Amino acid sequence: MNTRPTTLRELRATGHVHRPVKDEIRDNLLARLRSGEPRFPGIVGFEETVLPHLERALIAGHDLVLLGERGQGKSRLIRTLGGLLDEWTPVVEGCEINDHPYAPVCVRCRRLLAEQGEDLPIAWKHRDDRYGEKLATPDTSVGDLIGDIDPIKVAEGRTLGDPETVHYGLVPRTNRGIFCVNELPDLAERIQVSLLNVLEERDVQIRGYALRLPLDVLLVASANPEDYTNRGRIITPLKDRFGAEIRTHYPLDLDDELVLIGQEAQVTAAVPTHLMEVIARFTRLVRESPAVDARSGVSARFSIAGTETVAASALRRGAVAGEDQPVARVCDLPTIVPTLLGKVEFEVSEEGREEEVLAHLLRRATSDTWRRMLGAADLNGLLDRFDRGATVDSGEMVPAAELLHRIGPVTGLSKILESLGMEGESPGHAAAALEFALEGLYLMRRLSKDVSDGTSTYRT
Repeated sequence: MNTRPTTLRELRATGHVHRPVKDEIRDNLLARLRSGEPRFPGIVGFEETVLPHLERALIAGHDLVLLGERGQGKSRLIRTLGGLLDEWTPVVEGCEINDHPYAPVCVRCRRLLAEQGEDLPIAWKHRDDRYGEKLATPDTSVGDLIGDIDPIKVAEGRTLGDPETVHYGLVPRTNRGIFCVNELPDLAERIQVSLLNVLEERDVQIRGYALRLPLDVLLVASANPEDYTNRGRIITPLKDRFGAEIRTHYPLDLDDELVLIGQEAQVTAAVPTHLMEVIARFTRLVRESPAVDARSGVSARFSIAGTETVAASALRRGAVAGEDQPVARVCDLPTIVPTLLGKVEFEVSEEGREEEVLAHLLRRATSDTWRRMLGAADLNGLLDRFDRGATVDSGEMVPAAELLHRIGPVTGLSKILESLGMEGESPGHAAAALEFALEGLYLMRRLSKDVSDGTSTYRT
């Protein structure tokens, strides 16, 4: 930064070219497409569906709105757009709206340019500071988004007609950047009207001021499809101003769901792959269930929170039982049902059965995962113990070493671990594998299980 130009004269000497923000984004996006660099880091499952539409909209220079149910990654996707801006850009030093030194638009900067000419001081703004965001809430005002009269500046002696008495809102302060309005239909209609000039004329109007302030901004919004298209909660002229409407979706493939969980979940203990798959399948079954209100959706946060809860349950057991390296097991799965209950909206006909519905879908997810991973595995070494009349007690507070002691030596344990993709045979992983095998055998009706006071007893 110490080598960057600090005056307008020095900036011109470098050959710097001023580009509008949409041209800047277009050029950088095309460069990444040509080089094969990641364009939207951290975005999973949209490669063949959403991202091509988004890229075309950005190349066309369109303002855009992302339509999707909750938890589909709309805000996450929008926040990656800032990475398509130049890393550093010059601004007039001290300008509230990030004027470019070549073409200032506010009264203050035009005056400074006239007074100082080529000695106009400039500063450099990082792309992270060129992104603005506002969650649409009922109390959002025109002043928040566009601006209002600043009484302090008026009290200092300026007249009401002086444009420098204006306190700029969030949109002008994101000039030469990207501004996002989350949940756009939740804005009151009169507030939506204030965005019309920004989208169509690229300027702002503040309390009747004869103030033309041409803004250079990419405006992006997010919305629920139902609110945006059916309930009439967004004014038609504003809809018409957006150049592109892009639909998002939940992960289409199980593998994408698993990648998303692995990327986003902040786990406090080891969670084996087979349990992550159970949670991913559980999430997909809940989304598809007729007992769940499909219009509300089931957020990706559902599976993330479920994975974190399972890990926390294992860590809690480790603290109580003295395990140094706790590993999540099947006995930790039921703890996610009450935790996730509030993340799902059920049909009215299911009132009172919510936990029962989720518990049933969790068992289905467990059995589907077991069939895929252990359905073809040789479990005779485990079944032989039960054929000889053995029983095994397990539960959330039973430590791994104790569970292995109760089960005893099992022929073919390494093959079971291999089928589940586990490396090594630590007590925690071995216990997790064997308990998953027992639960699957129970769900396949090859063993029986009695549950009492948090203890599960497996027997023939």
